[in-house]
Amino acid sequence: MGLFSRREKAPKTVAGIQPSLSTSQSISSLASASSSLKSPITTASNRIMNRTSAGTTSTNNGPGTPITPFSPGLMPKIDIPRAPDPQLDPVGYLRSLGAVRDRAKIVTEKALKNDLKHFDVDMRKFSDVVTFVSNIIKRDYDAPFTSIPPHGRHQHFAVGGRDRIAHLLATFPQEVENTEKCKRMIDLFLVSVLLDAGAGTKWSYKSPENGRIYRRSEGIAVASLDMFKTGLFSGNKSNKFQVDKDGLQKLTVEKLAQGLQSQPGNEMAGLEGRAHLLIRLGKTLAEKKEYFGEDGRPGNMLDHILSHPSTQASSVIISPLPVLWNVLMDGLNPIWPASRTAINGISLGDAWPCSSMPQPAQSPSSPTFSPFPNTTGQSNGVAPWESILPFHKLTQWLTYSLMQPMQSIMKIHFAGQELLTGLPEYRNGGLFIDLGVLTLKKEDEERGLEHYNAYCERRGAKGVEVAPMFEPGDDVIVEWRGVTVGFLDRLCVEVNKSLKNELAGNELSLAQVLEAGSWKGGREIAEVSRPNTKEPPILIDSDGTVF
Repeated sequence: MGLFSRREKAPKTVAGIQPSLSTSQSISSLASASSSLKSPITTASNRIMNRTSAGTTSTNNGPGTPITPFSPGLMPKIDIPRAPDPQLDPVGYLRSLGAVRDRAKIVTEKALKNDLKHFDVDMRKFSDVVTFVSNIIKRDYDAPFTSIPPHGRHQHFAVGGRDRIAHLLATFPQEVENTEKCKRMIDLFLVSVLLDAGAGTKWSYKSPENGRIYRRSEGIAVASLDMFKTGLFSGNKSNKFQVDKDGLQKLTVEKLAQGLQSQPGNEMAGLEGRAHLLIRLGKTLAEKKEYFGEDGRPGNMLDHILSHPSTQASSVIISPLPVLWNVLMDGLNPIWPASRTAINGISLGDAWPCSSMPQPAQSPSSPTFSPFPNTTGQSNGVAPWESILPFHKLTQWLTYSLMQPMQSIMKIHFAGQELLTGLPEYRNGGLFIDLGVLTLKKEDEERGLEHYNAYCERRGAKGVEVAPMFEPGDDVIVEWRGVTVGFLDRLCVEVNKSLKNELAGNELSLAQVLEAGSWKGGREIAEVSRPNTKEPPILIDSDGTVF
């Protein structure tokens, strides 16, 4: 198949539901599953559900599966909390969603001037990226492209055209209420996303259901779903379809390896890192009862969101996106390795020093450099926090993904979704390298190739397609990711211009461009550029906890 050969389009929707390719029976089953709320959900959130008519929306008008975006129409404007003042609370600011785009603009402005530390930039090639992404969208979707779902984990579960989430929901007994169904999907999606670091080139997963082989993100999605259905993550004997503190704390590397079919010759990269991440999640679920309840389930964050003072209900439930964001940032903070960037002992998560950012008087290249001394600034007027570039890629990926079941099943509208950025990971970032906008500078390329050769020697492997490799915190990777965030915003604007006639007055959201164009485009151009490994143009020496 040629790169722009016509692919089979997504099947037509019925009542907003993306149907399975197998039967139509699951459509009616799923529609009835999410069409009404049969009883009040919990004591904490009864006030919301008593005031909302969301549960009376008919199947014909209501949203379908999580693959279908919930479009409730015109929403009343609500105030979105501002990010903390970085001069007063640098930790709170750098951990906020608003800081990601705000700080990435600094690196992006340097890129537009071809003034980056590690990459040469040719903006004349940017139009090639726009054309490439636009052609992929036109290849795979019918104009005006309203059927494109927002970026999220659900689509990976639907690999091969089978909506496994719809089928799973349809198997639950009728007495299982919508709130419990939604909690089960939050449980599943969260664990599945946490497992979804790069799988490596050797690993694949053979589905016990149909014998088909799946790789990469889709393979991890199918494997995590199968493990979820067997009750591997549940400590509740009466409900295997859940993730909880007890189930995760009993997890071992060996059990996870068995579930992922990781074995000699089919090794999952970073397996131990993934296993320990989930075990730490179990401990965190037990500690953070304000978000995850007494039984320590990720899905209990639904109760927290519904009962939050800022959540409103009229014809639909409206929750400010920062409420969900704070649950994920604060609630999951303890699961990340302690060696990550911190200010005065407080971890910032996925945030890193970057030499392209404003620098305090003391250079980060100094062996004695401490990026966060106990001071508010340096003699040159630049505060230490200003050298940090936050991404929170995994938290954003979780936010995109967890919104889907809450929007679809519970009909929650999250206000402030425009705060989310493009995801700074290797598929989106690789797109700009493979199409010539970014070129790694020679000295960095040589250093990266030395790292790659050492990596291969360490593992006794022979490189099939050699590519420069760096640690996640290397300045090359941080700068690359920062530019990726800014370029994705620019790409969204230019793709909408390119498709203006086909869009017929509509506009693609950034989440739709990520789903239908940039992430997919990054993967496909990698397959063309490196057909043997299909790896990105720059490799990351990851432990399975950096995405």
